[in-house]
Amino acid sequence: MNQPTSPRYRGVFPVAPTTFTDTGALDLASQKRCIDFMIDAGSNGICILANFSEQFVLSDDEREVLTRTILEHVDGRVPVIVTTTHFSTAVCAERSRRAQAMGAAMLMVMPPYHGATFRVPEPQIHEFYARLSDAVDIPIMIQDAPASGTVLSAAFLARMANEIEHVAYFKIETAGAASKLRELIRLGGSAIEGPWDGEEAITLLPDLDAGATGAMTGGAYPDGIRLIVDAYARGDRETAVAEYQRWLPLINHENRQCGLLAAKALMKEGGVIACEAPRHPLPAMHPDTRAGLIETARRLDPLVLRWSK
Repeated sequence: MNQPTSPRYRGVFPVAPTTFTDTGALDLASQKRCIDFMIDAGSNGICILANFSEQFVLSDDEREVLTRTILEHVDGRVPVIVTTTHFSTAVCAERSRRAQAMGAAMLMVMPPYHGATFRVPEPQIHEFYARLSDAVDIPIMIQDAPASGTVLSAAFLARMANEIEHVAYFKIETAGAASKLRELIRLGGSAIEGPWDGEEAITLLPDLDAGATGAMTGGAYPDGIRLIVDAYARGDRETAVAEYQRWLPLINHENRQCGLLAAKALMKEGGVIACEAPRHPLPAMHPDTRAGLIETARRLDPLVLRWSK
């Protein structure tokens, strides 16, 4: 595969949840503990303000507070990817400039979309990312996720990688992710600096086989995901397969049963954060679903359940 031998970023970059109080206010003390736990659990880097961070329930002022608070608290211990997605090209570019100024290592951006029907065609998507690239000096990760409802072909992604300076990383979360990663790498060659897995690692092993060099997962058990990714990176596929099979029940429970609430539930159970509630109108996790999550996690003894003890 014609890929860079030394990408700037690789490994496990989980998404940090956004922590709230029982009344829905930002809980910055818990947020800092969450970040400290994620670093202690072996995260190679962290992504903030993503969909699993409930970015869609945050005000612009809160985004600013969270970005500054987290980047200052991380203080260079690991690289931080800041999600700056917005439909408006100008707003996205300005968000991205501010994130870069505060110390973001990379930006993650979905293509422009709004609601169920507002989309733009390929020429506008290309120009959107080109203008964003012109506004910053750090890598851009295109998030290719079903949530946007925007079809981004491997050929189009590869073309943007070759034509737009800072577009270099790709988080592939669509159906058939491994096949798309393989085709993206084939078409884009060395312009595809970071072909990454997503979607809570539910397709991690096939994606690694396809050439993925990074994984952006939920934030609760990077120690478990590292066992898979590190074994694969050192050429020990058998250990990677065994660890993937061992952790897959928890990965599956997060991906298929709990979604973005899983990380906070596990962090609350382990005493990392004070409150696991999502922000209204998102509903809380059903108690039986939560019980199944905790039971599944306890069989694996992840650090999240021991970190604060």
